[in-house]
Amino acid sequence: MSVYGLILDVDGVIVDTEAVNVEVSIKVFAELFGVRVRPVDFEAGLGRGAQEYMLAAARVHGLELSESQVDKASQLRQDNFLQLLKERPLPAFPGVLELIRGAMARDDFRVAIATSSTREKSEAALRSAKVPYEQLVYITGSEVKNKKPHPELFQRAVERLSVPAKRCVVIEDAPNGVQAAKAAGCKCVAVTNSTTAENLVRADLIVDSLEKVDVAILMNIVEGISAA
Repeated sequence: MSVYGLILDVDGVIVDTEAVNVEVSIKVFAELFGVRVRPVDFEAGLGRGAQEYMLAAARVHGLELSESQVDKASQLRQDNFLQLLKERPLPAFPGVLELIRGAMARDDFRVAIATSSTREKSEAALRSAKVPYEQLVYITGSEVKNKKPHPELFQRAVERLSVPAKRCVVIEDAPNGVQAAKAAGCKCVAVTNSTTAENLVRADLIVDSLEKVDVAILMNIVEGISAA
């Protein structure tokens, strides 16, 4: 029996955390550095982990941060995020739970979560979205040395799934993630939750909602059958 792998990012794919990430990050820059940053300032750091996310905005404003300052900012960002999520739980994006459950119900699919976020932060998001992550392969940024666009995160997920990379489909929302998925040898579906389709052109399929994706479409992508 041929087996397929489904690998999902968390932030911007499973849960709409980006608005919360921006909100708490802007607050950190104001509190720690007295700098007013804008949501667009974080764009280059999307999908690359907390440190690169914060550094992206710092670079826009010519702010040179020491390693200890970046660590402090990233930790405060996470603390604020966790607190905000307790106050305002976030649901999963439309179509996400249906896609995960559809794959889990099949003998020829294996499912993984792979995120650049920390274990604590991503678990909070997954619990909020009611994703059964305990039953899935689960890789976080805490377990890899190289962050996206390096393929290590997805390479680890592929290894844990024991499915060839060419038979795995990664669901991503950011250009760095698409690049990492393709570099790992996987297929990629990109959803325009965090950026425009023009920025995701390397993906094998681009959709505006995972409501438009099911296991049959994933299988067609792996087998090279047009999803049109």
